Amino acid sequence: MLASGSRGARFLYLERELVRLNMLSPSEVRRWREKATFFHSEDDAYLRFLIPEGLRVLAVGSGSGDTLAALKPAVGVGIERDPQLVALAQAAFPHLTFVQGDLDSDADLARIDGVFDVVLLVDTVGLVPDCQALFERLHRFCGRDTRVIIAYYSHLWHPLLKLAEMIGVRKPQQRQNVMSPGDVANLALLADCDPIKSEKRMLVPFGVFGIGRFINRFISALPIVREIAFRHYTICRSLRATDDPVNSATVVIPARNEQGNIESAIQRMPRFCQDIEVIFIEGHSKDGTFEEMQRVRDAYPDWDIKVMRQPGKGKADAVFTAFDAARGDVLMILDADLTMPPEQLTKFWAVLKSGKAEFANGSRLIYPMEDDAMRFLNLVANKSFSLLFSWLLNQRFTDTLCGTKVLRRKDYERLKAGRAYFGDFDPFGDFDLIFGASKLNLKCIDVPIRYAARTYGTTQISRFRHGVILLRMVVFAFFKVKAL
Repeated sequence: MLASGSRGARFLYLERELVRLNMLSPSEVRRWREKATFFHSEDDAYLRFLIPEGLRVLAVGSGSGDTLAALKPAVGVGIERDPQLVALAQAAFPHLTFVQGDLDSDADLARIDGVFDVVLLVDTVGLVPDCQALFERLHRFCGRDTRVIIAYYSHLWHPLLKLAEMIGVRKPQQRQNVMSPGDVANLALLADCDPIKSEKRMLVPFGVFGIGRFINRFISALPIVREIAFRHYTICRSLRATDDPVNSATVVIPARNEQGNIESAIQRMPRFCQDIEVIFIEGHSKDGTFEEMQRVRDAYPDWDIKVMRQPGKGKADAVFTAFDAARGDVLMILDADLTMPPEQLTKFWAVLKSGKAEFANGSRLIYPMEDDAMRFLNLVANKSFSLLFSWLLNQRFTDTLCGTKVLRRKDYERLKAGRAYFGDFDPFGDFDLIFGASKLNLKCIDVPIRYAARTYGTTQISRFRHGVILLRMVVFAFFKVKAL
């Protein structure tokens, strides 16, 4: 047995194991991969969901290169310590770049230049003696938008995997680190890699007489069953990466029949930054809301106020039309009913300004709300949807339907470019933004606010008609996000 403090001996042991286990010829490597075709197809399918085509991807511990090639990157670079695997990968995928190097060597990693959209580690954390040190070395490849994606097997499966090696149905492996998703997230955080979310998938890593795909797609997604799934994926961002500072904001105020709230929105809005643009966008009102917007704009020349009419129908159309016209670094939504107090916008600005999150979502369900602010059935529905979407997206959302959502304009532009994945299905825009932020793997955070009762007008929400739409969206999201 090695002494726990003998780091040099541990490195020597791993080196000998690598020599022993890397005696496989290229043909044998291919043979073992073909025997695990079902597992790799399932693994690659979810990685393709996390990593769209056309990105700059660095695979750390790239192996035979098949996974990197399956992602179809615009720029694909792999680093692997085994020279035979490097040669095999480069011959099979000449359009990609593979570098032979030691992951424990700063000098070897320094041979790779540039910042990548994704840094991918598939099973690599099982092989390195110091995962925290490896994560710290990865910051050099990270920009503000880079996501570090770590795929590994569940520690619960370790005994079965060792048995599979013994009976010859799994490729022999060197001694592995056995880590839970919590262990991976903790090591990443120690290295200033902020864990964003974690997913557990693949209840069976083999075909099971043709029904393995069905089991992995539907059964393994269930809340309790997923805890014993074979595969887990942890997504992080670098806390050391720098980005352009945010200096300006656009507050979008969509309004339909909200004439009595327009002036109050300006009067109550704090000067939370030096450069604030306000866009009132009107949705075919019948109470003079548009004319009131114009009057308020002219009455407050010390504010940069713009007035628009939405071309279509629904809040989503209004918000996205205004977002497209906005000039601020940060985009904010403030519902014209003012049930989310405008004074609270300062909190949302602080979250984005500090970098604590990349998508701030208002939550009305933490603090006590004013009497009559929300009907009982609405409260039950909101809490139910928050639980459903937290499960669907693997990120905590305590209130999906609060109108106030805040993100950077450049993240909105990326979100907009990828909206075709979900389609035009959300008349409110809330889920469009939440789904889009989750698909981009943005760091999301809830900002609790004190929900107020209306002082003018009536709600635009129909509990039952819109409730059916929301349920349809949950089913839709299940197939687009969970049952992949």
